[in-house]
Amino acid sequence: MNTPKTVLIRGGRVIDPATGYDQKADVALAGNAVLAIGDVAPDFSPELTIDASGCLVLPGLVDLAVRLREPGYEHARMLESEMSAAVAGGITSLVCQPDTDPVLDESGLVEMLRFRAEKLQQARVYPLGALTRNLQGTTLTEMVELTDAGCVAFSQAEVALSNTQVLQRAFQYASTFGYAVWLRPQDGFLGQGVAASGPLATRMGLSGVPVMAETIAMHTIFELMRATGARVHLCRISSAAGVELVRQAKAQGLLLTCDVSINSLHLTDTDMGYFDSRARLNPPLRQQRDRDALRAGLADGTIDALVSDHTPVDDDAKMLPFAESEPGATGLELLLSLAYKWHLDSGAPLQRALSVVTDGPAALLGKALGSRQGRTGHLALGGLGDVCVFDPQAAWTVQADALVSQGKHTPFSGYELPGRVRCTLVGGHVVYQNGL
Repeated sequence: MNTPKTVLIRGGRVIDPATGYDQKADVALAGNAVLAIGDVAPDFSPELTIDASGCLVLPGLVDLAVRLREPGYEHARMLESEMSAAVAGGITSLVCQPDTDPVLDESGLVEMLRFRAEKLQQARVYPLGALTRNLQGTTLTEMVELTDAGCVAFSQAEVALSNTQVLQRAFQYASTFGYAVWLRPQDGFLGQGVAASGPLATRMGLSGVPVMAETIAMHTIFELMRATGARVHLCRISSAAGVELVRQAKAQGLLLTCDVSINSLHLTDTDMGYFDSRARLNPPLRQQRDRDALRAGLADGTIDALVSDHTPVDDDAKMLPFAESEPGATGLELLLSLAYKWHLDSGAPLQRALSVVTDGPAALLGKALGSRQGRTGHLALGGLGDVCVFDPQAAWTVQADALVSQGKHTPFSGYELPGRVRCTLVGGHVVYQNGL
């Protein structure tokens, strides 16, 4: 990254969902911060001018569900490619999962990951620490040490924690220190199938994951939250019944937030086609009534954030029979276009569609952002110079070989998506540019 510059982003439609600001304006950046929005001083002399005519100028995106595959894939330079994919998608802050190899259950591993990410000087990385040692569900990790190393919360990733006594102790410990626990609600026994239970899975001969795999886990989590006062974030809920349970729990005052993936928001089980392993996902794609409920829940605020659920899977693990293939899909470069598509398809307000990928997830992280709290996911005077310039008129077709990520597999392959990221700045530095 070059020496900090003064930058002028000229002529774009500036939107800050956190404040409701929405008007055509110039944005001036100096050093790593926003110097002016609208009224740029006449004597401001930018070293770089970006013509954003016809584009939206937004806060940099915040993605709460990213797998960077490091530690574990250093030989493949996976961290470099996935960080480049993030900024190509307009993402300037991301939360990475702890199910790496080795698992992020020791402070030294977290510090090494943060150091390597910071050296790349692209998106800001916020690691989740493992809730239990090696994600085995038996012994709690040293949460204080992991927090000091930079972890923003604690998670089991995709590994269900079936021992409710261990989960209760984890909630008690986290509540005592004010930490958040992030869980994907799934019963470890009922959730062992490969597709959503229903007529389609039955006809295809695929083992099913019933909705109650999600709801039973939710009931357990909510009871433990009531007993301990813990703060919990539910990751990637997938069912209509799950949305309703979240709505009820929030109404009861539980300290609860949740997110949904771009896959569940747009696709259904029919998108598995003829055993298309690109649609082999966790959680599995469910029926249309579930997708409709997820869309409604995201629109009305029951669901707090939209995530990419970025999981790069290589050819050897994906090009297998459906039930044997590794679940996961690339998503970093698709997140903003799919948020915008949701706005166009559903009629959800543009401000809401942008909020769920900017200030919404940033607010959810809260104090874990440290000095960046209140400045991440916002585009305001004195705020971070994390900016995304997005061209809403530029349709593009998702093609595997054109993706920056090493993960080339996505169920959206071949889809035409609306809008394209034209430029991404982190701390006032241009880290990605395409067509401006």
